[in-house]
Amino acid sequence: MATEIIDGEAVAKGMQEELKGTVEELKKNGTPVCLAAVQANDNPGSRIYVRSQKASCEGVGIDYRLVELAPDSSQDAVASEIQKLNEDKTVGGVILQMPVPPGVDARALQMSIASEKDVEGMTPANLGRVVYGNTQMSPCTALGAFLLARGLSMPPSYDPLPGFAKKMIEAGKTTANLYGKNVTVVGHSEIVGKPLALLFLDHFCTVTVCHIGTPAEKLIECCKKADILCAATGVPQVRWNAYRRAKKAGKKPSLPDFSFIKADMIKPGAAVIDIAINRVPKGFDKDGEPLKTKKGKAAMKTIGDVDFEAAKEVAGWITPVPGGVGPMTTTMLLRNTVNAAKALAGQE
Repeated sequence: MATEIIDGEAVAKGMQEELKGTVEELKKNGTPVCLAAVQANDNPGSRIYVRSQKASCEGVGIDYRLVELAPDSSQDAVASEIQKLNEDKTVGGVILQMPVPPGVDARALQMSIASEKDVEGMTPANLGRVVYGNTQMSPCTALGAFLLARGLSMPPSYDPLPGFAKKMIEAGKTTANLYGKNVTVVGHSEIVGKPLALLFLDHFCTVTVCHIGTPAEKLIECCKKADILCAATGVPQVRWNAYRRAKKAGKKPSLPDFSFIKADMIKPGAAVIDIAINRVPKGFDKDGEPLKTKKGKAAMKTIGDVDFEAAKEVAGWITPVPGGVGPMTTTMLLRNTVNAAKALAGQE
């Protein structure tokens, strides 16, 4: 069968259209739908992200409020603003922009966001709810990646389906295309790998999680058996950063290999969900320096963990980077904000 490129942008756009209607209805009934962001930095990348967040919110009718603090703000100053937003009944969702000022504990601040307003799904309460199959406020990237996999027209693992599977499908607990699938998640972060594994487990998949402690030969073995392979490591970025540091130190490192998950690690016909986002050079000159743009800057590209061009010759389905999981992450943030507004109004 020909490989299907999973269009995350199209799926996200469809979901945003539905959210837009829900937001209109909530506002019509007098329910505020607002996402508040706390920013205490002057990081250019963070400011670009804030503008993108604002535009995404406005696209579906969500009000966006930015609380700007000095880049040298103290822990207490940032925590105080978060607490104000926790208590503000006109704000449904709260998000902390990264990076935070030097010496400030970002994790402690994130944990201080009220769980009912934690639209990134990162507090212990919301991560814990994933264990019970409650996805109202799940981690955005993990949920976005899972929904892309759930929406694929994969053949059932059983024919005919067992009676138990039929009951679970009828009850909306799983789908015929997910029940019994072998899933390998490469990467075990708190906000992607771990919750993603739980989401698949809840749908009766057999899940293997690989991480930095997994021997190379075992990683290959686990990837090859996967009907659904999810990669979320950022290894290419790590390799580029290490290479750059070595060059700066006057060493002569070998050119980095930016394809972490290779085509021969993929089961023919499998679904590949590439979650990682890495910024690496498009190529290198004879001296091992990144190729330059016309303006003299390093020519960079955005890639995932998977060798996309080779992998798409093997996989049955594959997400591109960019254009796959990324748009879904943003959409899940909007979705969680809408769910928070509903809960605030007593509708959930």
